[in-house]
Amino acid sequence: MNATQMAPEVTQVKIVEPETLLARVKKLSEELSRRAYEIFEKNGRRSGHDVEDWYEAESEILPPMDLRIHESAEALTVEANLPGFHAKELAVSLEPWRLTISGEKEGAKEEKKGEVIFQGHWSEQLMRVIDLPAEIDRAKATATLKDGHLEIKLPKAAKTPLARVEAKGA
Repeated sequence: MNATQMAPEVTQVKIVEPETLLARVKKLSEELSRRAYEIFEKNGRRSGHDVEDWYEAESEILPPMDLRIHESAEALTVEANLPGFHAKELAVSLEPWRLTISGEKEGAKEEKKGEVIFQGHWSEQLMRVIDLPAEIDRAKATATLKDGHLEIKLPKAAKTPLARVEAKGA
């Protein structure tokens, strides 16, 4: 690396309470429903293809996410490739057995073809809800983004010993 090249910046990604993503989930669900209905209409209102229409809408609106989960005795590490996203456009929500990764970015573009100028608005979004294989300690979790690579470290929750209860006769 020479003096003019900068080292990739590692940025913290905001970890939010699950309730803060509820409005986003509702908006996304409405958008998916609307698109699935448009596909249903376009295909001549074919009965019995609801799931196919929904999956087609989902694949158009939510791109697939390259995701890996690594588990050790002490922690889970989740890695996701999210090229083009910045930390401020992402949110991570944690529950004891569930992880939600959400992101949204918008922009405008202008293209000139001859004498005609085309203006447009674009939006890219993602959402993935992952059921975790172990209970995690939300308070100790961290999420960082470096060059479009999201890494979420999730320490496992301490196991509490089960209390033994003896039944007594009356």
